[in-house]
Amino acid sequence: MKKSILGFALSAALLFGAGAAQAQIAMPAPSPASTVTQKVGLTDVTVTYSRPSVKGRTIFGGDVVPYDKMWRTGANAATIIKFSDVVTIAGNKIPAGEYALYTIPGKTEWTIILHKNTKHWGDGGKEYKQEEDQARFKVKPETNPRAVESFTINFANLKNNAADVELLWDKTIASFTIETDVESKVMAQIQEKVVNGKDVAPGMYAAAATYYLETGKDLKQAAEWMKKANANEPKFWNLHTQAKIQAKMKDYKGAIKTAEQSMALAKKENNDDYVRMNEKVIAEWKKMK
Repeated sequence: MKKSILGFALSAALLFGAGAAQAQIAMPAPSPASTVTQKVGLTDVTVTYSRPSVKGRTIFGGDVVPYDKMWRTGANAATIIKFSDVVTIAGNKIPAGEYALYTIPGKTEWTIILHKNTKHWGDGGKEYKQEEDQARFKVKPETNPRAVESFTINFANLKNNAADVELLWDKTIASFTIETDVESKVMAQIQEKVVNGKDVAPGMYAAAATYYLETGKDLKQAAEWMKKANANEPKFWNLHTQAKIQAKMKDYKGAIKTAEQSMALAKKENNDDYVRMNEKVIAEWKKMK
């Protein structure tokens, strides 16, 4: 009798152990989780989502993502988009924070939704309340000539203060633009650290001058700051920028001279990129004299 009880216990232990071992087998997720973060201007934008694959199915307008119905914009839990600062999307001011990114795909038009309640599973179902939307706006989908097997959320067309968020799956692309406030923040820093600053470092002068050049501001002020940046220990990259400012002010003779100084320092530092860049602009400016 004792042997029978012992044998039963041993068999049960073996079966339990086999079941536990099977439960621990690591398997690839059919819709792997992904997180993508992009700095847009001075703002961090992070998207967390799951990536289903086509697997030979008809995606939009089929059984996977029917037209004109709410979609979680991925798989599994709701897709979450997070902004570290206020952004503007389709004319809507979006406060910093996390939002569920829902979409309603249509044949010729998509509705993009930023939803304040991020606790829903999937598309929220009956618990979803439209009054909790932060913003809704329309976009036009496009045909992608290159089919995308796994659903992808991508950042594209990066600018100083903006970027496009692209939703790509199968042969469809839907996108929207995120705009951020860079101008007021940068100008406030320049005012504090350069205009009103004491013992301003050369790099600070150079940064302010470069921003003025790139954004088409007061070139005379930019030139003054860059000269201060290059006053004691000129750097070839700062001299190159100074030359570009001079050329922008139509002082081509001065620009060529400064570019030649930049090129000489670049050669000394074995920086072939700046040697080529200076050679190119010098050739262009010689034609402008």
